[in-house]
Amino acid sequence: MTLALIVILPLLGSLLPLLFNNHGRSLCATMTMLAPVIGMVLLWQQASAVFAGETLVQTWRWLDLLGLHISFRLDGLSFLFALMILGIGLLVILYARYYLAKKDPMGRFFAYLLLFMSAMLGVVLSENLLLMMFFWEMTSLSSFLLIGYWSHSTDARKGARMALAVTGAGGLALLAGVLLIGQVVGSYQLSDVFAAGDLLREHALYPVILVLVLLGVFTKSAQFPFHFWLPHAMAAPTPVSAYLHSATMVKAGVFLLARLYPALADTDLWFYIVSSAGMATLLVGACTALFQHDLKGLLAYSTISHLGLITLLFGLDTRLAAVAAVFHIINHATFKASLFMAAGIIDHETGTRDMRRINGLLRYMPHTATLAMVAASAMAGVPLLNGFLSKEMFFSETLEQHMLGSFSWLIPLGATLGGVFSVAYSLRFVHDVFFNGKPVNLPKYPPHEPPRYMKVPVEILVAMCLMVGLAPGLTVAGLLAVAAQATIGTTLPEYSLAIWHGFNLPLLMSVVALVVGVAVYAARRPLFDWYARQPELDAKLVFERLVQSLVRGAGQFTLMLENASLQRYLACLLGSALLVSGWWLYKLPSLRGEVALTPIDGTSLAVALIMSVAALATVFWHRQRLVSLTMLSVVGLGVVLAFARFAAPDLALTQISVEVVTIVLLMLALFFLPARSPRESSVLRRGRDLLLALLCGLLVAALAFAVLTRPYDSIAGFFLQNSLTGGGGSNVVNVILVDFRGFDTMGEITVLAIAAIGIYALIDGLRLRLPGGDSLGKPWAKRGELLMLVNLSRVLLPLALLISVYIFLRGHNLPGGGFIAGLITAVALILQYVASGEEWTSRRWPVNYHYLAAAGVLIAAATGAGSWLFGYPFLTSAFDHFHIPLVGDIELATAMLFDLGVYLTVVGATLLILANLGKLSQLPSRGGDF
Repeated sequence: MTLALIVILPLLGSLLPLLFNNHGRSLCATMTMLAPVIGMVLLWQQASAVFAGETLVQTWRWLDLLGLHISFRLDGLSFLFALMILGIGLLVILYARYYLAKKDPMGRFFAYLLLFMSAMLGVVLSENLLLMMFFWEMTSLSSFLLIGYWSHSTDARKGARMALAVTGAGGLALLAGVLLIGQVVGSYQLSDVFAAGDLLREHALYPVILVLVLLGVFTKSAQFPFHFWLPHAMAAPTPVSAYLHSATMVKAGVFLLARLYPALADTDLWFYIVSSAGMATLLVGACTALFQHDLKGLLAYSTISHLGLITLLFGLDTRLAAVAAVFHIINHATFKASLFMAAGIIDHETGTRDMRRINGLLRYMPHTATLAMVAASAMAGVPLLNGFLSKEMFFSETLEQHMLGSFSWLIPLGATLGGVFSVAYSLRFVHDVFFNGKPVNLPKYPPHEPPRYMKVPVEILVAMCLMVGLAPGLTVAGLLAVAAQATIGTTLPEYSLAIWHGFNLPLLMSVVALVVGVAVYAARRPLFDWYARQPELDAKLVFERLVQSLVRGAGQFTLMLENASLQRYLACLLGSALLVSGWWLYKLPSLRGEVALTPIDGTSLAVALIMSVAALATVFWHRQRLVSLTMLSVVGLGVVLAFARFAAPDLALTQISVEVVTIVLLMLALFFLPARSPRESSVLRRGRDLLLALLCGLLVAALAFAVLTRPYDSIAGFFLQNSLTGGGGSNVVNVILVDFRGFDTMGEITVLAIAAIGIYALIDGLRLRLPGGDSLGKPWAKRGELLMLVNLSRVLLPLALLISVYIFLRGHNLPGGGFIAGLITAVALILQYVASGEEWTSRRWPVNYHYLAAAGVLIAAATGAGSWLFGYPFLTSAFDHFHIPLVGDIELATAMLFDLGVYLTVVGATLLILANLGKLSQLPSRGGDF
């Protein structure tokens, strides 16, 4: 339960900043910190087990057949990421308290931040891949809210949309890859996937799986060519950039690389794809960062470059390279988060991020400048700082690979070139911002140091850069070891975190990177002139044009199909059904099978003829709406009799209940429509419709004939055999609904409740002109109540409610159940509205139908979740026999509670629709008011 709490606490805690938004900024931030602090405490309680090499797995079984379980995993890798998410998250909350302006809704910002924190914790702690996908998409949605937090800004809105589109598309590819992994392995549990690593790599689908998974990874971690969205996401507030784009969201991709490394790595295909993408991203990001004038733009492209470095290390596919990748993940999170915060302080105090204007700030902000210079030095890989150690390991590993044969020297060359530009853009960050003359036309002048506690998060992160760089063995060694071991899945290779390894080739590469990087920056003017002459490619503009083109194309295609004609829509639908179904029927060698048809009896034939005549009468008299509705009800009654005739009493009861509710709904709607329909269809259109009707009738008849004359083997036998022993009920239909297929039923009642709320929202406050008379022109009676109907309805109400209770209680063993009982109750109450009016009924039945429908859904969900408390999958029902005084022996099942949820949802949703539709007739008539 501890791991689940770590994930859920920020989600629950997201309500606190909303509640305390108006109680002071400090209190709002303090309450925001509450959930992450508790989560950190819970995480540290598991630290001893994790550092002892244990893997903690907590599972609640849910959908066994789908392989979806609520399952969480804590090992060294997930511990590291959870620690970064919670730790840096707390620092970002403290920083944002002073960064956000008074006009910014702080409560909403912190609620979004905690929502994202919960999603990231879910990604890194999930043991089940399907559960991980849920949280993966949750990170995309919550980051969309955070990036677009300043909704008044066009750049923020467009940046958020771009990030959501790119990462969302990658998420779809990843989902496909995860589903294929589950099909190959037979499980979505990470423990099973790791154990089946050889099976995955040898499977014919491995290339497809790898490409799909890497698409998800590359889009989320901004790898080339999907890197373009990250710089435009910098339109978000700086705390968002410091959190999402240095320590969490963009790290989700490299986390997945590390997490699936034991299952998917160790192949040539892995090496070529991952290392190529990593190298391209490393160089493109590093080169582009140097030429950015926006401070956060420089940091954004440097983030892309370092993410490429981490990806390249995983692509090199050696155990020591994986260790170096994990080490650089830690280091990059610390120095990049501190740099983003420093950039936010500079923007906050100067009013601009243009490095051509914010010069010489060392004089005005010496404390902030010192912190930023140390962090930038760590980013450049200067000795005695953490970035130097992991970059040394990176250089060393590029020298150890030989997959490219005689061209293997290209990888260390590219790595050194990336290091050169890393030094150059880090030096530009330091020199142009804190030296290089005086400030130029600053919006806020003179700049000064920020509030004391706004610098505390930066100080903590910079101190970590120094401590890891000076004493790695005392600070990060243990954490790195357990995280790296969980990543590679085997014993750790030998490596050293010593500051000095003697004079060797990696040290020479570092020296070359430092010296040449300084030289590149010194000779930056010709490079900047060359870059300025290059054609400008605005990724945001290209993306927007592509989106607009897709929208225009979709609009044109939609206009080809949609002309606001229901007849045309039905014609397209029926025509498609004819083509698809008719083709497969045509391919059958014989339409008739070997099974003989059941003889037709006279009663069934008579009912079928009556239904046919009523259906034809509905069509012929469709302009006389009341007559056609009466004929339609005859067809519905015929269907009820057919169900009863062929031993389906549950369906018969359900159908007649639905039929009554539907007819009442149509009657209420017809009241506001003309009594007769105008003639609109041409002869040609009527001919087309007649031909389609005949062809569809023939198709359905042929399909039914083909099915009924062939042996039919279904799963019905399983339900018949296990209904009583497995579900505790002899009514197989009801047991299927509330037990075997209870998850489907819960989804259906949820949809029903949502649909009812949607209909309510559509008609709430709707003003319609009431018709003055009937089709013959006779005026409606001024008094709407009919005395006979009023008296009859009040007598029938207790009887109908008694019947509904009886139908509900007998449903588990005899025809009935919550759905039918709910419809009977709803019909009885609707009758009161029809007979006595809305005002009279509401006074005596003051029930909020929104709450009634919601209570039904919640009861059904709680019944399913209750099985988890006893260690059973979601919605597992239990039953037993009990002796109750005065009642005797009786069987009770938890499925009855689920059925109660169905009952309440049906009653609430049905009355929410019909009662509020009936209210339209209570509105006063207004001339010309619709």
